[in-house]
Amino acid sequence: MIQVFSEVPQGIQTAPHELRISAAGHQVAVREVDLTHVRDKDSLMMAFLSGLALTQSFGRNWDALYDVLTDPQQFSGRLAVVLCDYAHFKKKRANLCAEMDQVLLDAQSNAAEQGRLLWLLAEEPDRDTKHW
Repeated sequence: MIQVFSEVPQGIQTAPHELRISAAGHQVAVREVDLTHVRDKDSLMMAFLSGLALTQSFGRNWDALYDVLTDPQQFSGRLAVVLCDYAHFKKKRANLCAEMDQVLLDAQSNAAEQGRLLWLLAEEPDRDTKHW
């Protein structure tokens, strides 16, 4: 298996199983954005505010999200944004997810131009625990 942090970030990738251990070994900061309860753009922006540990002054719009992710003052050279419950969110809120993806991918591209690395990782909850 390819070690995700050994490669240049490209698009939204599947999060590795030992995410935190792997990230620590590569000196990558990890922030988790939980998409489980997102219903609309407002709740999505609140998920980013919480997951990225932003201040209440965060503008809660696409431009503000882009600015935060591309600002070297906010995040130094190596950041992984983990999108928890991504596949379910994408299925449930396709239009909102498409907008979010575009902003994240644009930010990833801009970070690369600055010589910074921004991984976008999709993580799914463990659905192995079945209740019979």
